[in-house]
Amino acid sequence: MALMVARPSLNIMHIVKFVALAVVFAIFVATGSPDARAQQSGEFSSRARNAILMDADTGSVLYQKDADTPVPPASMSKLMTLELLFKAIKDGKVKLDDEILVSENAWRTGGAPSRTSAMFVPINTRARVDEMIQGIIVQSGNDVSIAVAEHLAGTETAFAKEMEAEGKRIGLKHSTFRNATGLSTPDHLMSARDLAILARHIIKTYPEHYAIFAQREFQYRKHKFFNRNPLLGADIGIDGLKTGHTKEAGYGIVVSAVSDGRRLIGVVMGLDDETQRREEARKLIEWGQRGFAKFTLFGADDDIGYARVWGGTSMYVPLTGKGGELTVVLPRFPANQKLRAEVVYNGPLKPPIRKGDEVAVLRVTTSSNATSEAALVAKEDVETGSLWRRGLDSLLFLALRWANL
Repeated sequence: MALMVARPSLNIMHIVKFVALAVVFAIFVATGSPDARAQQSGEFSSRARNAILMDADTGSVLYQKDADTPVPPASMSKLMTLELLFKAIKDGKVKLDDEILVSENAWRTGGAPSRTSAMFVPINTRARVDEMIQGIIVQSGNDVSIAVAEHLAGTETAFAKEMEAEGKRIGLKHSTFRNATGLSTPDHLMSARDLAILARHIIKTYPEHYAIFAQREFQYRKHKFFNRNPLLGADIGIDGLKTGHTKEAGYGIVVSAVSDGRRLIGVVMGLDDETQRREEARKLIEWGQRGFAKFTLFGADDDIGYARVWGGTSMYVPLTGKGGELTVVLPRFPANQKLRAEVVYNGPLKPPIRKGDEVAVLRVTTSSNATSEAALVAKEDVETGSLWRRGLDSLLFLALRWANL
């Protein structure tokens, strides 16, 4: 397939908070039958109330439907409980063979008396951390989720505050946590985008623990549990992550799949039953696997854009791709879609700037609302300018800001 890109000259648009360099690309595909192009044209719909499909490597969003609305996440929010536990293990605060007590509160609220999903650890009994991880992932145990929260933070309420703080640290913008389980509670909410970001963070940061999400079954005492993810072992490469269901949330799932060396993360929420959940998640992943691929837009030495510098020896610094050629994830059969590309950064930048510093991103948006981002770095050094240059730039910045008010 030949990809031909027409690049008009870059136009600088001054905006109060940042400067964006906008380019419109016309994409023409030389191969692919008309039927194939129609099927892969970027048109896709999901019955899910909220959904998103993300490329795990780049963070590119290939599909989204009401992806930023905070809604009840049910047990899918246990991914944040696991993230904090994985972090504690990585930081040396907890070991896999440590034993954690299941208190009376954890037993009554999330154990057998609660009639919710549980690992069924007896009251006031201890279980190993590695067992609890399996109990949360495979069985979605509420009792051990609460026990982990109490062990790490003293109370589940205090742990929920830690969940929120950690969520903000890793980039969750539409999530508020009130418990460790996902059981229905006012203001315990997550967006589909945040669930995808969280899943991506877990996959990249804790690969040694991520493998457990593919575990099919788990034996604890006399109980044998089977993983609730209905797509494990399917022929599309799914190896995680988490299902969820409550009356308020409906049926949802966060899944991840690897095919041809490319990992996708999908989230569907608010479905009516288990069948819809399975079918919609599979359909989303398969569409992403068939319809998208990586394309090179710029060579390793190309000037992709320019970022405004305040008070430097140069007014602008040229930008190039990080680590060589700049590639983005785009529809494989775009059917003459137009792409809008923006160089986005907080600016103006302040010197000194060193060659190779990551200072911006290239954000590419297709006409089907898929977005892809790639890091941009400074192509050369920019030193701090003279007092005269800094003064002149201050006057120019104030004048531009006044003109945009």
